[in-house]
Amino acid sequence: MTTKRILIVVLASLTALVSTVAFIDFWIGNQTKHKIYSDVSNIPKRSIGLVLGTSKYIGRQLNPFYTYRINAAKELFQKKKVDLFLLSGDNAHRSYNEPWTMKRDLLKAQIPESNIYLDYAGFRTLDSVIRAKKVFDVDQFTIITQRFHCERALFIAQTYNIDAICMAVPGPDGKAGLSVRIRETLARAKAILDIYVFDVEPKFLGPKSPSFRHIMRR
Repeated sequence: MTTKRILIVVLASLTALVSTVAFIDFWIGNQTKHKIYSDVSNIPKRSIGLVLGTSKYIGRQLNPFYTYRINAAKELFQKKKVDLFLLSGDNAHRSYNEPWTMKRDLLKAQIPESNIYLDYAGFRTLDSVIRAKKVFDVDQFTIITQRFHCERALFIAQTYNIDAICMAVPGPDGKAGLSVRIRETLARAKAILDIYVFDVEPKFLGPKSPSFRHIMRR
């Protein structure tokens, strides 16, 4: 095969790959847009709010992703749109604990501890959404995160027959927003592979949470 033909094949393959990733990105967004709300006043009431974790700080600066999610959770509770919270995130080591950090800030907002439950194994979006159903026995809830993240989380929920909606909170603009958007596009392509090709399960499943199931049945 000549160099010219090799270049043509490589360019055609790259074009096909980019087109496929772009289509997946559009398709996932289109599949879930009707389940996303940006106004707390308009979002339907759900008993459970699933807050997807992220780090509170980036270096020494507050992470706006985190701040917006926590502020939205507070407002949802205050306006009686959510009764209980499932805080799902990474608990990589003793000094980094996303669920406990979120809990501490919700407690400061006068949200009762009895209304807060922690999922320490929400290592990624797929884990958080699937564990909500398979471990905490909840298949109807409001996800709280940024809009771009809402779309992927809702797509995962929809695939697993979970009745979820999402409260979309603000995210970054400018160069930071563009970088995040590119990463999200790639994450959506990976989600398709995880679900439909590799049949990926959460890193940890374990037994169902009896305490959470009990509170839901009161």
